[in-house]
Amino acid sequence: PLALGLYTVNAIYGDTITMPCRLEVPDGLMFGKWKYEMPNGSPVFIAFRSSTKRNVQYDDVPDYKDRLSLSENYTLSIRNARISDEKRFVCMLVTEDDVSEEPTIVKVFKQPSQPEILHQADFLETEKLQMLGECVARDSYPEGNVTWYKNGRVLQPVEEVVVINLQKIVDKSTGLFTMTSSLQYMPTKEDANAKFSCIVTYYGPSGQKTIQSEPVVFDVHYPTEKVTIQVLPQSSTIKEGDNITLKCSGNGNPPPQEFLFYIPGEAEAIRSSDTYIMTDVRRNATGEYKCSLTDRSMMDSTTITVHYLDLQLTPSGEVTKQIGEALPVSCTISSSRNATVFWIKDNTRMQTSPSFSSLQYQDAGNYICETTLQEVEGLKKRKTLKLIVEGKPQIKMTKKTNTNKMSKTIVCHVEGFPKPAVQWTVTGSGSIINKAKETKYVNGKFSSKIVIAPEENVTLTCIAENQLERTVTSLNVSAISIPEYDEPEDRNDDNSEKVNDQAKLIVGIVVGLLLAALVAGVVYWLYVKKSKTASKHVDKDLGNIEENKKLEENNHKSET
Repeated sequence: PLALGLYTVNAIYGDTITMPCRLEVPDGLMFGKWKYEMPNGSPVFIAFRSSTKRNVQYDDVPDYKDRLSLSENYTLSIRNARISDEKRFVCMLVTEDDVSEEPTIVKVFKQPSQPEILHQADFLETEKLQMLGECVARDSYPEGNVTWYKNGRVLQPVEEVVVINLQKIVDKSTGLFTMTSSLQYMPTKEDANAKFSCIVTYYGPSGQKTIQSEPVVFDVHYPTEKVTIQVLPQSSTIKEGDNITLKCSGNGNPPPQEFLFYIPGEAEAIRSSDTYIMTDVRRNATGEYKCSLTDRSMMDSTTITVHYLDLQLTPSGEVTKQIGEALPVSCTISSSRNATVFWIKDNTRMQTSPSFSSLQYQDAGNYICETTLQEVEGLKKRKTLKLIVEGKPQIKMTKKTNTNKMSKTIVCHVEGFPKPAVQWTVTGSGSIINKAKETKYVNGKFSSKIVIAPEENVTLTCIAENQLERTVTSLNVSAISIPEYDEPEDRNDDNSEKVNDQAKLIVGIVVGLLLAALVAGVVYWLYVKKSKTASKHVDKDLGNIEENKKLEENNHKSET
């Protein structure tokens, strides 16, 4: 490289400067010398080398003590390059007849340290010009320049908005420069999270270069421009019994720490932090809620609806009614929105609501009216009706001849609640029959039956008794040998009476025929005799068919 047409050597600060003597060695060379020129042009010799004796001598120059080295080809090396080494050096080759000179310019370069942003502001305030910080780059040569950047774009000076001041200080002992650039800045709200940095531009041996500082983000303070109120937790629905929190926030930085809350039913605003807690809210908490800054300058509002669900069951609890009575039942709902109602009886969902114009035993049970509020999770109510249907014992007796023609089944059909106790007796003798079988008690009904094989006409009595009443009903049963119309078990009482009348008529006809065919006196005597002994031939349980057969055989022998 050339400087003003002269040969130039570029050196890095602290490295070794190497300057070749760019003259051809002439014949008859006596010695070679190096010198540098003072600013006033006067020479200072620093090194000498003889071509014959091969010895090297260095002049007593303090700046170059122990730093010089002159090679055989007269190349001069200077160790630990300094800024003061930037001079014009001259190589001289001397013969007996001539002196040849060739100058070399030395340029020294020093890269500055990475710039740092020092004395940073703790925070920036909008609408206020303030010192943001100082960008410092040290130990540069030659001097460099500093440029400020925001988000990667150059900050240009703007009066009262961007003010930049650059200072360059040189260290007299080293000759190195320190550049300090201060930045005064008026931020806006948009400068929150903005990245500020600075770049130092300097010159090196190969040309212009740059080094960038680490970016810095400043906390920008700005006033609140908007207040917002919200309800926590952020559920779409609120129901009675919930806990809710009102949170008020401002968009300033730093955000406001205190607010005024306006609560329905409260005459004065409530001063609080940014939250206001409401526990176990009721339906009367429904309304408009507001919050504002403490100076009431800004306000926001929200509407809260507290959903509720009331259920009134009439009647409820345990209710006892008599069979056949009417019982109006109503399940009334009061709610904040449409509710779904359904009924459950004895753990089974009902298709329709219960209605009782004439209570029956099967109507008894546990009824539940349950309601839920649509789209409100967890809001459900239920009430229970335990219905007891009581009734005095009702009896209907039926009889039928079994298929083997050897016995008859007598059934006592009983209704009533509480469940009646049933007892069988033989009318006249008062004998109690203990071998009755009962069916399952369902919906207030069950049956008690006995199996007998009577040789003579008998009258059986069925007694049903509960806490309400004692009911007694009797039924005439003909002997096995006497044909009669059997009654199906499902006939009603009127039919039973008619069948009994028919049976009595048939018996009378049969007896009349017998009286006509036999001697009246003999027949009457036999009939009286049998009537007196009739009860002796009926076993106490009237169900032992084998013993009845034996009695029949004995009676037959007696008649004979």
